[in-house]
Amino acid sequence: MQQLTAQELKAWLDDPSRERPVVLDVREPWEFQICHIPGSLHMPMHTVPARRNELPTDSDIVLVCHHGARSFQVGLFLERVGFNRLHNLYGGVDAWARQIDPAMPTY
Repeated sequence: MQQLTAQELKAWLDDPSRERPVVLDVREPWEFQICHIPGSLHMPMHTVPARRNELPTDSDIVLVCHHGARSFQVGLFLERVGFNRLHNLYGGVDAWARQIDPAMPTY
């Protein structure tokens, strides 16, 4: 699993020559309601084991949580079950709000 900065993710999402990754937000529903990266797939951390078959194994997946710790744990789990194109958003949605989208609410 690779660590990805908010700036690197923004550049990736803005680059039409690159295949768009699945941005997987693993926070709780109340957190997702406050803010999220547009186009994110919401799958709370505790549901990932049961829902992992909904995730593509042939696409890049960027894991997102509040600060990057929960998403890193989900990434370790997904690696153990065979996913290998995983990226963890370093600093999470908080870093995205502070560095990329200052209008995004923080908590």
